[in-house]
Amino acid sequence: MVTYNEIYLETRRKLRAAGITAHDLEARLLVAYAAGKTREELLKLSRLYVTDQSLVKCVDDMVSRRLGGEPVAYIVGEWEFYGVPITVNESVLIPRVDTELLAGEAIRLMKRRAGQTRLVDLCAGSGCIGLAVAANVPSCRVVLADNSDQALVICRANMRRNNLSRNVAAIVADALDPPPTLLGMFDAIVCNPPYIPTGELKDLEPSVAEYEPLAALDGGPDGLYYFRAVTTNWLVLLKQGGHLAFECGAGQSDAVREILRDGGLRNIKTLVDTLGIERVVVGEMK
Repeated sequence: MVTYNEIYLETRRKLRAAGITAHDLEARLLVAYAAGKTREELLKLSRLYVTDQSLVKCVDDMVSRRLGGEPVAYIVGEWEFYGVPITVNESVLIPRVDTELLAGEAIRLMKRRAGQTRLVDLCAGSGCIGLAVAANVPSCRVVLADNSDQALVICRANMRRNNLSRNVAAIVADALDPPPTLLGMFDAIVCNPPYIPTGELKDLEPSVAEYEPLAALDGGPDGLYYFRAVTTNWLVLLKQGGHLAFECGAGQSDAVREILRDGGLRNIKTLVDTLGIERVVVGEMK
């Protein structure tokens, strides 16, 4: 018989030997998921012996999937974003820590505005950005918009999971098209669009290219297709003094600032992520 801690240590060893950087975190996630426990509960059980030997096989099977390139978030079916648990599958991108910069800015902007506010999260995917806003700004009403029916299933599951269905709605809408009628006006539009140039998709890491939805990554020939379309089509829904905020890729911020400037936005600023990359561009409606 082995203890929970021994299973964790062996899992960590295998992941580390395979060159997986976050081997410690991923080992805990896999063992906790197999045991049906939280990471905190797993720590309390660490010295206890595992009586169900099927747990060992379950962990071994998940480790094999991980070593085959499958992201751990898809294996366990969830990821944490801005303190909010988010259900994920291969219909949506895995939330990245870089995107927390955009969510944090949206939260700050909504807290600054008096009374009830409205925000639309375009290209919502799992809904992580809009749900983080709703969880942190209860007075904000959030619309999650995506053109994928499968993504909207995940959005709605995450709304229910986090008890946010009362102030969050999910709708079918394509960021490349004009907005649906009768959607109303918004204090902020946030968007983490596909922004990888089509020609660079082939250079993505296998764990991304083989598992995550490429439609959520392909930003057209220069990677800027969605930035132009959203700025052209969706500003009609932005209130005076409202904000449009984008996440963008490395080296794209100058072009995105120019797109916002051409769209008539002012007070344009750029936010830098932990790696020093200009990751978020924000403009204000005149």
